[in-house]
Parts: sequence; C-alpha cells; structure tokens
Amino acid sequence: MSLEIRQTEGDSEKRTITGSIKYDSESQVMRDWYGDEFVEVIAPGAFSEFMRENNTISLWCHRTDQILGNTKSGTLRLFDGAAELRFELDLPNSSWGNDAYESIQRGDVDGVSFGFNIRTNGDRWSKIERDGKQLYKRTVLNATLPEISMTPFAAYPENEVSVRSLEEFKAEEKRSLHEYRKRMLALELDLS
Repeated sequence: MSLEIRQTEGDSEKRTITGSIKYDSESQVMRDWYGDEFVEVIAPGAFSEFMRENNTISLWCHRTDQILGNTKSGTLRLFDGAAELRFELDLPNSSWGNDAYESIQRGDVDGVSFGFNIRTNGDRWSKIERDGKQLYKRTVLNATLPEISMTPFAAYPENEVSVRSLEEFKAEEKRSLHEYRKRMLALELDLS
C-alpha cells in the first residue's frame, strides 16, 4: 500500500491524498487469539461487491471521530483495478485534516491501513513454509471495506507515504482518466 499527497496549483486549500491497497501482497506475520502465526493477502476484487452496495469512509489513524472523507460525498474516490485498489482523498480543512497533511508531508505517518470484515465464504486458508517453520496463510476473497486510514502502524509492509510534485500529479491524473475511460468502454462492451 502506498500513500501520497498532492496539492493543486492555485488552490492552496485543496490537498488530495492518493494511495493504494496492493492485491496479492503479504501482511506482516500476525497472531490469532490462540497464538497461531499467519500472514494475510487480499485477493484482487475482494472489496468489489461491498463497494457496489456501500460507502467507505477515510479516518485519521482509525479514529471514528476524525473523518477525512467519504465515498458518499465524493471526497473519497475508490478505483478497483487488477493489481490494486487505488483511492483519492480530498483532505478536509479541519484540525485532523491539517494534521494528516503535515504528518504525511513530513514522513511521520507513512502507512495505509484499512478496516474489513470477511463476508460469507470470503476467505481461504492454506499453509506455507517460511524460514523453516509452518505458517497459516489467509487469502481474503470477499470482504467489507468500511474504512481506510492513514496510520504509522500498518499491517501490510508495502505502506508508504510521500508528497508528490504537481508534474507527477498531472501525469497520474492523465493515467487515472485513461484507466477510467478503459473501464467505462469495457463496461459498455460487456453490456452490449
């Protein structure tokens, strides 16, 4: 997962965080209630069903009293691709929105985390070997995605936060528009 900040030229108040949740990327080794160690991966499209039916919010460090954005209002936008779930978040002009901007820009907060629950038949377990010992591996196939948070402590090690320049922002915007048009065209072809 990665996280970046961009600020639009001529609009000093609008700051947008972009990031992604990488599919097929292993979490850190975790422990369940019984002490068994496991790693977790999110399968491509694991959140698709939930996103069609529900809203997702963005929180500052998983705090429900510090909402940064919402898909319902359009301040949080999700883009589900084959390799990752990308998001764009327009930060609010609030104390926690300003804290988020400053902390990410400085590199103090450099992670993306997300809250989820497994839906019915939404996971698959297997065993893997790592460093000479057996670990369980949970593949998340179908899950809820009620929230995405910026946090310094992320379970997935690919989390990163950085600040992007305007040129990088413009190039990413063009890529996003191109991907959106491709998805819309594919959808139209599927409906035909």
